[in-house]
Amino acid sequence: MEILLDIIRSVDYNILLLIADKLRGGVLDPVMTVLSLMGNGGAVWIETAVLLLFFRKTRRAGVAMLLALAAGYVIGNLCIKELVMRPRPFVTHSDLTALLDPGDPWSFPSGHALSSFAAATALWCFHKKTGVLALVLAALIAFSRLYASVHYPTDVLAGMLIGIALAHAAAFLTDRIIDTFHSIRLRKGDK
Repeated sequence: MEILLDIIRSVDYNILLLIADKLRGGVLDPVMTVLSLMGNGGAVWIETAVLLLFFRKTRRAGVAMLLALAAGYVIGNLCIKELVMRPRPFVTHSDLTALLDPGDPWSFPSGHALSSFAAATALWCFHKKTGVLALVLAALIAFSRLYASVHYPTDVLAGMLIGIALAHAAAFLTDRIIDTFHSIRLRKGDK
C-alpha cells in the first residue's frame, strides 16, 4: 500500500512541476488568479444559485445548487479536510511557489473543485446546455488551483468526484421535495 501511495505522491508532484515549469508566468498568471478567486467560498456559484431562485423555470436548479454547495462545505471543508490534514504542495515542496494565498493550511480535497463541480453539475442536471458551460468554468477553476500550486491533482480529482456525487444527490432530493410540496399544495387547493 505504501508503494502505491508513493507512486501517487510522485505523480501528483511531477504534474505540478510540469505545470509550474511549462505554463506558469506571463498572461496566464492573472487569468488563473482571477479564476481561482471566483471560486473562493463558492461565491460565483452561490450568487448564480440565488439568482436562479427568482425564476420559476430555474428554481429547482438553484435549490439543488445550494443544497449541493452546503453539503460540500460540511463534508469537504469541515469533515474531510480536518480529518486528512494534508499540507499544501508549496508547503511540502520548497521548489513550488504558491501563486496566491489559499486561505487555510489543508489541501485535501480541493474545496474550489468540490464547490464548482457540485454547483455546475447540479445546474447541468436541470439545464443541460447551461450546465455544460458551468462545467467548463468549474474545470477552469479547478485547474487554476493546480496552476497556483495550492492543490495536488488528487485533491482536485477528489473534490470533483465528491462534488459530482453531491450534486446528483441534491438534484434527486430537490425533485422529491418540490414535487411533494406541489402535491400537498394541490391537495389543499382541492378542499
